Amino acid sequence: MTTRNIVVLPYDQKWQQDFLDIKKELVAALGMSPEGLALAIEHVGSTSVQGLSAKPIIDIDVVVAARDVEAAIQALAGIGYNHEGNLGISGREAFGYSGKEHLHEHHLYLCPEDSLELKRHLAFRDYLREHPQAVEEYSNIKLEAAALFPHDIDGYINHKSPVIEKIYKEIGLN
Repeated sequence: MTTRNIVVLPYDQKWQQDFLDIKKELVAALGMSPEGLALAIEHVGSTSVQGLSAKPIIDIDVVVAARDVEAAIQALAGIGYNHEGNLGISGREAFGYSGKEHLHEHHLYLCPEDSLELKRHLAFRDYLREHPQAVEEYSNIKLEAAALFPHDIDGYINHKSPVIEKIYKEIGLN
């Protein structure tokens, strides 16, 4: 993963609308269950948590039945998403994109409904939404990590890892 400049910003309420704008296009392409492919389209990651500082990139998990993964990959390809495989993380398929200048920068993942990675994303998000002290602690370490490692994504990730691991332990994901 290459990152030229790591920027962490204070929470921006606009990120919720940015997610909804992206979700609208995804729903149009995939449809929602019971007739469509998507069982859910989840706003995950730091931009999904009120008050949490974040890199301003919207993280989205599209949830599908395991039998529908290939059909969903094809449907997403039809609207400009390029399947990149799981990028070393089992339980999710990653996508790049082109022709989405009208949408906020985002990371898109396709997850079967029984995916452990999906469960991890949702549990982490939901824990933070319920624990303001954890939001404050995580925001502070992210801001510190971005200041210390503005051009080193591995350094940034390693610096904030102890706080993430502490939260994982709290929610039983360690």
